[in-house]
Amino acid sequence: MSEALEKMSGIDRLPLFPLPLVMLPNEILPLHIFEDRYQQMLRDVEATNKMFGVLLFEPVEDFIERPPVGTIGCVAEVRDSDVLEDGRANIVTLGVVRFRLIDYIDAGEPYLVGDVEFFEDDEADDNGAEPLADEVFGLFGRIAKAAFKMSGGRGRLPDIHRGDAEQLSFLVTAAFNFENELKYELLETTSTAERLERLRDILKKMVGQMEESADIHAVSKTNGHSKKKLDI
Repeated sequence: MSEALEKMSGIDRLPLFPLPLVMLPNEILPLHIFEDRYQQMLRDVEATNKMFGVLLFEPVEDFIERPPVGTIGCVAEVRDSDVLEDGRANIVTLGVVRFRLIDYIDAGEPYLVGDVEFFEDDEADDNGAEPLADEVFGLFGRIAKAAFKMSGGRGRLPDIHRGDAEQLSFLVTAAFNFENELKYELLETTSTAERLERLRDILKKMVGQMEESADIHAVSKTNGHSKKKLDI
């Protein structure tokens, strides 16, 4: 059992926070808590295990009032909180592990509470994940270097740690501003190799354009002239 699943041992229900976004394992998510019901939720989780569930919810059709049963979400662990005098709060959370909403529970709380089951990728489906992870890690590094070059080399190029294949797949997903639909598809995928294949295809399309843009930017900084001397 992984450390993330161990952390959830004995927990089968979660306070739920529907949001118009997709949260991923190991992703940092700052939140501003202002509604009364979620102020109460924060007080309750702070007094227990500091865990609640984040679910994608975009109520744009059919007057749906809450995420449907079966929705995939991510457990958010409160790592830091700053409660203001009026009860509002600014918190920083970290994604722990994914869960599937089995059903809603009437717990008498003003916020939603769900019966949930936690899961990670299926190891049996991950043959070939490590070579894919190496490829994705290399592409990700090239894109990071291109972005750094486009910034004019300000600051310091961050150290990027590969981690294991599943962790890397979520790290890379979180690093890009993907649409919710794509991010959710990657969240619900239970094969690390399949997720990495999808990311590899996306990054392959991005990397050439990014590097070309970085080179153009570098040349424009020299007014279009290279500093190299040519032997004629």
